[in-house]
Amino acid sequence: MNRFTRSHLLLYAVHIVLALLVLLPLAFAFVSSFRPLEDIYKYMSPITWKTFWPSNFTWGAYQMLFTERGFGQIFLNTFFVGAANVIGGLLLGSMAAFAFVYFEFRGKTLLFLLVLLTFMIPFEVISIPLYSLVNSLGWVDTYAGIIIPGIANGLVIFLFRQFFLELPTSLVESARMDGASWLRVYTRIVMPLCKPVTVSASLLIFIQQWESFLWPLIVTRSKEYKVIQVALSDFVTEYATYWNEMFAAVILSILIPVVLLLPLQRYYVQGIANTGSKE
Repeated sequence: MNRFTRSHLLLYAVHIVLALLVLLPLAFAFVSSFRPLEDIYKYMSPITWKTFWPSNFTWGAYQMLFTERGFGQIFLNTFFVGAANVIGGLLLGSMAAFAFVYFEFRGKTLLFLLVLLTFMIPFEVISIPLYSLVNSLGWVDTYAGIIIPGIANGLVIFLFRQFFLELPTSLVESARMDGASWLRVYTRIVMPLCKPVTVSASLLIFIQQWESFLWPLIVTRSKEYKVIQVALSDFVTEYATYWNEMFAAVILSILIPVVLLLPLQRYYVQGIANTGSKE
């Protein structure tokens, strides 16, 4: 029993240390977002309770974000891009997965292997050719240029395909025998059963777009289409770094994914767990 207790105490201690390593920097960023710029590192050495408690509390950094930095528009841009990618990605990904599971056509296996390759290749490898394509279409510095390249998501297709493989084939066969069209099978029978993987894919797409930096940086030039991750780089200038405003923007950028993920985490985990390797 003593050995069992010691092992649990050691495990709890490791968890506490790991939690502190993750939470203390976030706590410092949160507290520093309510400090004046000149007080950001004033209480760092030695570390005391003042390090994690603002002595000169101010909302100035948050006010600057929305009055001078235009973060209202930036948040709307980021949310719009994420929502558009979720809608388009779910529709395209689920329909592609439906075709891979229920249709037979030449080159099906090879095409699916190509789909798998799309999320295994680093984005940096295709960023320049993708920019050339988007530029030739006249989509540079537009919402279309930010959104459309991200709609086709190989990982989302894979998740839906694996989930569809777990569904009883008798449901689809019975519907087809009763005269249901493939569109009706897809919309009325298959998709209503896919709530967990739909939530998982939605969160995956949205968080991926919310955290996207490289592609929006490449494809946009004006402030009108700026998104949150690109905007975070504006606080570091040639002459100064506006740490309090940066910390405030970081805290706000974290809130949206957390608010979405916490109430839906059960469906997210369930959707990932149900995407087995059945062939």
